Amino acid sequence: MTIYATSNGAGLRIAVVGVSSLIGEAVIDELRARKIGFTELHALEDERNLGRPVTDDEGSESAKTLVVSDVAAFDFSRVNLVFFCGRSALSERYAEAAAAHAWVIDGSAAFRARADVPLVAADVNAEALAAVGAQGLIALPGSASVALATVLAPLQRHAGLERAEVATYQAVSGSGRGAMDELAGETVAMLSGKKARGRAFGRQIAFNVIPQVDALDADGVSREERRLWEECRRVLDLPQLEINATAVRVPVFFGHSLAVHTRFERSLSVADAAAVLRRGTGLSVIEADSAPEFPTPATLAMAPDKVYVGRLRRDLTRDRALNFWVVADNVRKCAAHNAVSVAHILVNRPQ
Repeated sequence: MTIYATSNGAGLRIAVVGVSSLIGEAVIDELRARKIGFTELHALEDERNLGRPVTDDEGSESAKTLVVSDVAAFDFSRVNLVFFCGRSALSERYAEAAAAHAWVIDGSAAFRARADVPLVAADVNAEALAAVGAQGLIALPGSASVALATVLAPLQRHAGLERAEVATYQAVSGSGRGAMDELAGETVAMLSGKKARGRAFGRQIAFNVIPQVDALDADGVSREERRLWEECRRVLDLPQLEINATAVRVPVFFGHSLAVHTRFERSLSVADAAAVLRRGTGLSVIEADSAPEFPTPATLAMAPDKVYVGRLRRDLTRDRALNFWVVADNVRKCAAHNAVSVAHILVNRPQ
């Protein structure tokens, strides 16, 4: 899958903002793995992260270290495609100005709630990109929202979705590199008989489960839970969809897991649901009698280009209801792969 040129015939000139973040590095890897053709690649960071080395061909003898430049001094008129992969503050400060010159694909939460900015999961609602011209701002949903919407979309088209209840078990990489370092450090410390520091999440994460992702509002709902239902409603174009969510942080480095309980307008057997999901875009169904049996973060989630569904079964307490288990790599599949897929659609669509 190769991007050749933009609509004006010039070579693709790319900037990646937040290039030293986990998602920024994954976007660079994704561009390389999918052989995206470009004439320029600019690695950008804010001043406090300029010292971190970034390579554009990890593991290769010919790997080159990218020169990381200060985003504050960069002229975005030099490029026609920008990926924002860092903190929301970076996007809030620079993304709209960049969108005056280029397609801007923003992976932060900065613009997801804005009605005038398309919110796109490439495997679900690519048609939302039709309204984007030769430049403009596109927001990407959060990783848990991408995973959930990717599975719900084909089921909704087939049987009509009435309600979804979901518990997400989110990897620490969703909070960045520092959170991963915290989990590693706490694990080593506790196995050595020392106490965990508990800095990244306000409490110990190693050997623990924390039923809170992001801050809680006055109703006791976390920002992540609210984002999950708001983003899925938009991406699925179901503004009245009932979604009840609980977001949990677990001591896993990569791979979000979701326990999903759904109810439909029309009857849907397990066999029919499995067939529908197998035809879905970006999905892989793990059969109960297969060697893997079901997806887990430590195994199938590490394959970067699929959302995996397993433990598909009837809800024995309700009619027209199914339960299933979902796993996806939050950094690579749900963030970086989605971002580059959106770019691919934009650049290669008919002009």
